Parts: sequence; structure tokens; C-alpha cells
Amino acid sequence: MSQRTWNNPLRDERDKRLPRIAGPCGLVIFGVTGDLSRKKLMPAIYDLANRGLLPPGFSLVGFARRDWADQDFGQVVYEAVKKHARTPFREAVWDRLAEGFRFVQGSFDDDAAFDKLAATVKELDELRGTSGNHAFYLSIPPGAFPVVTKQLARSGLAKANNPEEWRRVVIEKPFGHDLASAHQLNKVVNAVFPEESVFRIDHYLGKETVQNLLALRFANQLFEPIWNANYVDHVQITMAEDIGLGGRAGYYDGIGAARDVIQNHLLQLLALTAMEEPVSFRPGALRTEKIKVLEATKPVGPFGDTTARGQYAGGWQGGQKVPGLLQEEGFSKDSTTETYAAITLEVNTRRWAGVPFYLRTGKRLGRRVTEIAVVFKRAPHLPFDATATEELGQNALVVRVQPDEGMTLRFGSKVPGNSMEVRDVSMDFSYGHAFTEASPEAYERLILDVLLGEPSLFPVNKEVELSWEILEPVLKHWKSAGKPDSYPAGTWGPDSADKMLARDGRHWRRP
Repeated sequence: MSQRTWNNPLRDERDKRLPRIAGPCGLVIFGVTGDLSRKKLMPAIYDLANRGLLPPGFSLVGFARRDWADQDFGQVVYEAVKKHARTPFREAVWDRLAEGFRFVQGSFDDDAAFDKLAATVKELDELRGTSGNHAFYLSIPPGAFPVVTKQLARSGLAKANNPEEWRRVVIEKPFGHDLASAHQLNKVVNAVFPEESVFRIDHYLGKETVQNLLALRFANQLFEPIWNANYVDHVQITMAEDIGLGGRAGYYDGIGAARDVIQNHLLQLLALTAMEEPVSFRPGALRTEKIKVLEATKPVGPFGDTTARGQYAGGWQGGQKVPGLLQEEGFSKDSTTETYAAITLEVNTRRWAGVPFYLRTGKRLGRRVTEIAVVFKRAPHLPFDATATEELGQNALVVRVQPDEGMTLRFGSKVPGNSMEVRDVSMDFSYGHAFTEASPEAYERLILDVLLGEPSLFPVNKEVELSWEILEPVLKHWKSAGKPDSYPAGTWGPDSADKMLARDGRHWRRP
């Protein structure tokens, strides 16, 4: 099956600044009634159309059990776009986009529904000029992947009719719940779609700041010479949320923070932080370097000292009293699901030997923030009086992924006055202030990349399975370690998380 992307005749390849525009194509969304579809996917599709990055004949097909006609589906998309789209609403753009909306009613095991879907796709090829190019977005639970992929194969939807056409599948996390299930899931999907046609969505990789990490490292001479164990003391990668889990028990209970966030988002951020310079930014070269890092990454033990897990209790957040996890609807009073997870990793390469990587994530923490903090070693000698530097910490470069996208560099500077007193100051770069154009949402970038056949930002089988290999020893330890520690909502996690760094003479950053 050919994976060639469409050559846009309007783009002069000599000018790389021109936008990438998708060629003739359509998108089918399974799970179209879910929150992800309404809050992220539908608005992203409209925003892409509004920016002129979708072809005039682009088509969107929804598949669900609802008894909807095409116009009912169109109204759902309309409401989602009006509420969640990033760009201004324009009637002309909407009218053109809505002409390509279709809806197919059915369940995943309904042969007749998939036959109708195949007929609908064929009709769109003829009426809308989608040219046989279609992506299938599985915004559904992983347990439904086998039946849907088999139906796509049975109905002929998974197979292009000629080498000029393409068919692709998009998969949302979680990619399994352990190594064995991830391996089986990959096997099921690859039985229908070859690996180059599989796009596993990790929406963090679509964020501008994450991609800018590569520019920071490899477009500048300033940081790369000190991006190693000779100068770096440790690295902290944090994803903190201030929300709880009300209404999400069906998804989250039994999954936990480590499986939900560390296995995918945070390990991908680690790989991009620690990887060597790729020979190019072609997908294969980038993946090669990420895989090298993941192969060299191991959890540090003993896990009773080097990891922490917690479960939020009731407390105060944002001036409001909030319940603990065990009081949330749908959670058992005996639930051992962690809402906070922190682990210590080592990357056994010449560049990073001896540098601990601390990864943490949690719900109901002090504030919502995702960041990568590279903390440097202290200067080997300070020619100042002890009192002149008592407030001086360690230099740090902090990459803020969300919500305030940008970077902060912390260093020591003299305090104005007659005496020599040195104190920490920060130099700050913010996307909102430095650039006039707004950053696109992650799903805009990722959906466009799927339609273009650009796989750089999508993890492959090997990356997924290596990530599970890294995390599984910790999960096995926690399974036999009893209940998670408790921490009050609105704080920064359990005491055990502070102790895991304090044993090495370090402490967590307070974003």
C-alpha cells in the first residue's frame, strides 16, 4: 500500500514557510458522541478548514448507535464548533465543510452498518472527490479495537483500491494496560493496517512547546554543550492537574495516574529531552533516536524509596471544598487506584549516566501545569561570602508545555546595592508575547499530520512496548505494596513524594 502524501501544486517546495495543505481525503470518526470528539476533534477539523488547510471536498463521517440523520449529526458538530473552536466562526467556511458531513448508525458488530459505511465512503469519493483517501479515527475504548478493525477489513474499508490511494487508522491512548496487552493490541491492529498506516495519538506531542524543545536543543549552540551529565544535576518532568475524577470512574478506576500519563506522555517527553541529535527530522530518524533513549531507560530502585503514589483526599481547592477520590461517584471505598504517581528513572548512556530523571503526575494538585525542568549542578566554587549567596539556588531551564507556553531560565544575579549579594532571577520567554500568531491546538496539528501521512509525532509499536517495559516493574511493586498514601486536595502530593527526592538532597520544584 502506498503511503505517499499528496503533492500540493500550489506549494513551491523552495518556500518551506508556506502551509502544508491536505489533499483530497475524508475522516471517519468512531465514538463520535464522546467528549473527545465534541471538545477536541470536531473543533479541530473546523479550525483546520477555517485556516485553509483542508481540501474543498473534505468529508467527515460519524459512526455511532444514535438514531441520527445527516442533519442531526451536522447540528452536533455545529454546536461543538460554536462552543469549542479556536478560530472565529465564518458561515462560508461552515457551509462548505457541512456539505461533506454524513452519519452512519450502527454498532461495532453490525455487518450491515459497516457495509453501509463502505457505501457511504464510496459515494463521497464520487460526489466530494475524496479520491479513495480515508482515515479512520478510533475514539473508542481499546477493548473495541479488535472488532472495529476486523469490520474495517471485512467490509473492504481498510484496503485502498490502487497504489495512489491510502487508508489510515488513528488510535487514541491507552495503548494497552501492560506490556502483554500492548503487544496483543499492536498485533490485532497490524493484522489489518501495516505499521506505516497506524497513527497513535499522543496529543502532548502536538503541542508547540514540545516541538520547540527540539528547536531549543538543536538550533542553538547555547544549550547543547551543557546538555549532559557533566553539567546537569537532574531533570524533573511534571504533569499536574487541579481537577478531580468526578464522573470518570468507569475509565480511570483500575488504570491510575502512572498508566494514564507516565507510560505515554511523560516518557515521550523524557525521550525528546534525552535523545541525541537525529541525522534529519524525517520520521524514521527521529524515531530511531527516541527508541535508543527508551531502550537505555530503566527505573531506579528500591521502589519503596524511589517512587511514590498517592490518592487525593478531601480538601480545599480554588476556595471550594472538594471531595476525596473515595467519595467520588463510582469509586469503591476500597479502591487502590492512584491519582498521584512519581518515579525515578535513569538513562544509561554516556550523555546521561548518573543523572536521575524524576517523573510525576497527579490529580487535585496545587495548579494545572506541565513542564520539563532541567536543573543544573551548582558552580564548583563560589568566590563570595556565605551570606552573599544564601538565597542562591541551582540554575534551571524550564520548558513550560501548558498552560502558559514558553520557557524560563533561572540564574544568579547581583542584587542592586553597595554589597555583593547574589540572588536567583528569571529570564522568561512566552509564546503569547513573542509571536503574533496564536498556536494551533495539538489536535489540529496531529489530525493534519494524519491526513498528510506525516508520522513524525506518532509513537510506533516499539516505543509503546518499551514504555511498558520501563513502567511494569514499578507497577508490580505497587500492586503488592498496599493502599496509596493519602494527600489533601490542593496540595502537591503525598509526603512520600518529597521524601523520594530528599533522600538525594533534592526537592521538587513548585511551579
